[in-house]
Amino acid sequence: METQFLFFSGKGGVGKTSMACTTAVRYADEGKRTLIVTTDPASNLADVFEQPIGHQVTPIQAVPNLYAMEIDSDRATQEYQERALAPLREIFPLEIVTVMAAQMDSPCTAEVAAFDRFTDFLDAPNFDVVIFDTAPTGHTLRLLELPAEWSHTIANASEGSGQTCIGPAAAIQDAKAKYDRALVAMRDESRTTFIFVLQPEATPIKETQRAVSELAKLDIQTHQIIINGILPPSEKANPFFAERIKMQEKYLAQIERELLLPARRMFLLDGEIKGVARLRQVGKMLFDGSAPQTIKATPRVDIRKPRLANHHRDILSFILPNTHARTIFFAGKGGVGKTSVSCVTAVWLAQQGYRTLLLTTDPAAHLGDVLGVPVGAQPARVEGIPNLFAVNIDAKAAAEEYKARILDDARERGRPPQAIAAMAEELDSPCTEEMAAFDRFIEFASQDEYDAIVFDTAPTGHTLRLLELPMDWSKQLNVKIFASVDTTAADDVAKARFGRVIEMMRDPSQSTFAFVMYPESTPIVEAQRAIDELATVGIQTGLIVANLVLPPEVCATPFMRARRAMQEKYLAEMEQRFDVPILHVPLLSHEVKGLDVIQALGASIFGEPVAAEPIPMPSELAPA
Repeated sequence: METQFLFFSGKGGVGKTSMACTTAVRYADEGKRTLIVTTDPASNLADVFEQPIGHQVTPIQAVPNLYAMEIDSDRATQEYQERALAPLREIFPLEIVTVMAAQMDSPCTAEVAAFDRFTDFLDAPNFDVVIFDTAPTGHTLRLLELPAEWSHTIANASEGSGQTCIGPAAAIQDAKAKYDRALVAMRDESRTTFIFVLQPEATPIKETQRAVSELAKLDIQTHQIIINGILPPSEKANPFFAERIKMQEKYLAQIERELLLPARRMFLLDGEIKGVARLRQVGKMLFDGSAPQTIKATPRVDIRKPRLANHHRDILSFILPNTHARTIFFAGKGGVGKTSVSCVTAVWLAQQGYRTLLLTTDPAAHLGDVLGVPVGAQPARVEGIPNLFAVNIDAKAAAEEYKARILDDARERGRPPQAIAAMAEELDSPCTEEMAAFDRFIEFASQDEYDAIVFDTAPTGHTLRLLELPMDWSKQLNVKIFASVDTTAADDVAKARFGRVIEMMRDPSQSTFAFVMYPESTPIVEAQRAIDELATVGIQTGLIVANLVLPPEVCATPFMRARRAMQEKYLAEMEQRFDVPILHVPLLSHEVKGLDVIQALGASIFGEPVAAEPIPMPSELAPA
């Protein structure tokens, strides 16, 4: 029998990893030699299986036939670079190899290297079943598009300078065939099954539809969906949860109408899905239709007060501008509610009278969905909220503008045709979109038209690469395309601009890095990793946002008391682990969607805003 490949995908926070791990345990228990591997840069397989895993195939304790691996992007990058450069050290002078190595020290190399490792399991699996727990949808789609893009990049480079942003073309020519075989395997419906996990809410449905459509363009078909996080019907007796169940029923009906795929449903459980015993129990529910069961008695809930009230000046000092404009970055695991919290914060600041820009660099942008108004690629006023402007950085459009600007500038400076051709070749690469999105981010961060800028950033792994870009990018401005032109004044200006923004990000009086999480283990552990990573580049976290906190007064049933008890444990851990103020944001009985809901939530967590008059943009003051 040929190896079967299962891909689990979907929006961040919908439970991909839990469902993937549950499926892996099930196949292994059936006697199939099974591997689960994650390509998510913010992996949590070890958290779910409650044992160390890491960057090697590791047997899972208490589950014969099951193995797991977490692809470590740093180690994968080192291995990839060494494979690409080792043969060249005997052929080329040291200075040329140094240039090639510096060019590979780029933000997209980590993604390339992770995929290179990923394709090994498609090419020579040595397992009956290989399960891929993929990253959040926006990242996953770029990952799956890469085989075709790399093949194109490598083929073009072979005919040109021989150098690409992912390494010397000659050194990676063999990889081209492997990437092509990987794409063939992903398109083979007899061997490969794509499973999208979603929750019955508007944003996951929309993102699943978009992702299914994007995959279809690559001739990759989606075969199944798992609808996760469904509230048990027993909770209808509580008016608060009855409203949420009614909301879910509306979206369950929409899923049935619009996503015409085989579907399984999974109820929300009274506790976390962690450990092999729990995974086997969940497997019975998912595959056999067994009823949910508790695995421990419902504990008594001690209602704890937060260390600081939400309106406390120590929290508001990280939100309000002071003598400087303030930039607030909301980061965290996919699905924790960054977009909602960003929108609430930006609307509240605008109502306080601060000219505020709300923007996203997330490839799966949902600002417009939450605000209930269109958000385009240029800053525009948000109708109904004085002083608020919003923009969605479209990476694909930004990449086209970025490439055109770079090449036009090179032509104006009189660079020779061969240098222009080399630059065009270099820009026609998988990492250009990310570079271009960051360039747009720099553009907004460098201007002084706003009192506050609120960034709804991408999921954690992507965000870290985005924030590390200025360091990598500035460094690479000193290493030109192989055999090309010397440093110019334009490069020095760019480096100075990047440097100013980097210093702004490092200055707590000007910038706040706020990590959003709900009170469960995985988002907390992921945030800690990301916080530690930011600290290595001199960026300190100023604020933690505990989102989707169950209001204690509505937790009257055994099921909800158990979930509140679980949250209490993790709220205590957050206060112990993070030595910064913690903002508590409650779970609502309805969606955080629309300006009325956003304004009411902002008033409840930050305090009632003062009445604010519209403040004109500088461009609006100019004569017609």
